Amino acid sequence: MLAFLEGKLLARQEDRLTVQLGAAGVWVFVPRPLAERLTIGQVVTLHTYLVVREDALTLYGFDTAEARDLFAQLLGVNGVGPRLALTILTSLSPAAVRRAVFQEQPEVFQRVPGVGKKTAQKIVLHLQGRLQPADALEAVAALADVDGEVLEALTALGYSVVEAQTAIQSLPADAPHNVEERLRLALRYFSR
Repeated sequence: MLAFLEGKLLARQEDRLTVQLGAAGVWVFVPRPLAERLTIGQVVTLHTYLVVREDALTLYGFDTAEARDLFAQLLGVNGVGPRLALTILTSLSPAAVRRAVFQEQPEVFQRVPGVGKKTAQKIVLHLQGRLQPADALEAVAALADVDGEVLEALTALGYSVVEAQTAIQSLPADAPHNVEERLRLALRYFSR
């Protein structure tokens, strides 16, 4: 299994990167927020997961091992393939997925394009016994509640769930933990 790769970013599309590895270039499908953060010419390190099918070998990349492992867990859900798993991780951060599973909130997954009610319930049931609670789960849950309010505010302003989640994921790690400031910073993302 190809656990990670490091190379120069040659091209970037909405959900795919072309990364130079020595004298070869590989396509790596990534969540859209990750693709948007990277710049051409930058050396990138991606935690990868290789999906082997009869007709294709497809490489998926993530900025953290946690996101890669969550992708692999999502593939175990009946009805969730690699493209839908990637869409889930484009729309929801790993912390948001973890919180939705531990708080048994399948409706969070229903906001993701392509995920219906039954699939959302399957995701929660499948991941419940497989995800380990993080040490700082309470802090993550509190921040996720604040980000949930920011998400609702952004969607009320007319942004799609994917756009709103992308703006929230772009917030710096040291951003304040109150709704007003996080909303202001998320709106600044759209003015770029």
